[in-house]
Amino acid sequence: MSISINFLTGSDAVAPAQSPVIVVLRLDGGFGKHATALNENTGGMLDRACASPRCKGESGEIIDLLAPVGVSARRIIILDLGPKSKITALSAMKAGAELAKRLEVEAETAATLLADPVSDAALPSSEVIARLLLGMRLRNYRFALMPKQDTSHDIALTLVANDGDRAAIDRLSAVAEGVSLARTLVNYPASHLHPDNFGDHLAPLREAGISVEEYCSPDLERLGMGAILAVGNGSDRKPRLFTLEYKGEGASGKPLALVGKGMCFDAGGLCIKTGPQMFTMKGDMGGAAAVIGTMLALARQKTPIHVVGVLAVAENMLSGSSYKPGDIVTTMSGRTVEVYDTDCEGRMVLSDALHYTATRFDPCAIVDLATLTYSVMRGLGHAFAGLFATHDELATALLAAGEKTGERFWRLPLDPAYDDGLRSQVADLRQHSHDLEDGDALFAAAFLKNFAEGRPWVHLDIAGKELIGEDRLLARSGGAGFGVQILEEWITSNSASLQKLS
Repeated sequence: MSISINFLTGSDAVAPAQSPVIVVLRLDGGFGKHATALNENTGGMLDRACASPRCKGESGEIIDLLAPVGVSARRIIILDLGPKSKITALSAMKAGAELAKRLEVEAETAATLLADPVSDAALPSSEVIARLLLGMRLRNYRFALMPKQDTSHDIALTLVANDGDRAAIDRLSAVAEGVSLARTLVNYPASHLHPDNFGDHLAPLREAGISVEEYCSPDLERLGMGAILAVGNGSDRKPRLFTLEYKGEGASGKPLALVGKGMCFDAGGLCIKTGPQMFTMKGDMGGAAAVIGTMLALARQKTPIHVVGVLAVAENMLSGSSYKPGDIVTTMSGRTVEVYDTDCEGRMVLSDALHYTATRFDPCAIVDLATLTYSVMRGLGHAFAGLFATHDELATALLAAGEKTGERFWRLPLDPAYDDGLRSQVADLRQHSHDLEDGDALFAAAFLKNFAEGRPWVHLDIAGKELIGEDRLLARSGGAGFGVQILEEWITSNSASLQKLS
């Protein structure tokens, strides 16, 4: 299912009742101009419906009415946004998702939304409307492996709104596109998305004006990326490194860098996973998917910032050429790493990607995203992902963006005390602490910090967030597209301060 929007403003919005369904918004127990006119034309029908004891005035509540004689629509839906003082970006998104859910259940293919201005609310009116539409789009995402999609439940939405709402709506439409692309990439099985064809799936980025460079095994060997090569050596499909670059008009200073772990499939290597553990490993490239989706959103918005993305793409398979526990691997930085567990491949590929990013682009800051450790899931459950940072200002801004968008993070310690577990007698670093159950997420972050080469750096461990097991209000089961919304919100809200880091 998809949603197409016809935007009506001013004198164009003269006949909103031509759709089979009219949707009006209720806020603080009242209606806006268009909804009030509809209420009067129906003899106070909307007021009477809302006076019912079943109407609680809570955000996301829906009252579904049969339209009376004289109204060309068949149905009128009242969508409550709750009290003005309690409106948030997330509550507006959830209300939109509830609306999309109702239209889907009733198999409606067209509707008109009377998006009257929301005054004196906790959010600007334009953002309330834009977030509501974003929630509708996130709810209605579908993954279709076959090229021909089922369009029987597509919705043509006529939006009656102020012209001033358009910029916010366009911005969050780009976010929806970025999230959808990230979800699709995570949903592809390893048979359809792998290092050999990964670049083909970046066509939307090229079309949006983002430059894409692909580095194959000979290039990685020339660059000395021993860690990525070691991990990918067990697969017939050899590893790749991709760089993405977007420079918006008016951008200045050093670029912001986003680095993504792109393991298209992770069998664990010689330290093999169990069958149930492998089943979800098509999603082990969720970090790379988030970077891709974010950069698409920024380019579509024409955000005035310079951003580079670096994706470490590989498969961690087992064969006679797989890397082994006890191996000593020389990374691009020249640091040597003693391999303890071949299933800790994420930090290996990121070590080369981070060093490459820091030394080639000299960024103002680096943020990496990776489905890295089970321990972050054990420690934080499903409510939060893990955040580690060497820069307090970056951490604070990212945490705030996460709270706003619903992609929530909890800051975890990045302390020198964890460096002791990474000491090796035969190499510069040990890939893993001696105790596999001893806070692995903390040791992984301590390991990766070495390769940021002193740049302001944030590590986002999003393990467990890349796939959703059961349908939720804002996302179907499958790829979540997690990470796109927080990064886009953080970057667009802080672009000026990020450039000052240069």
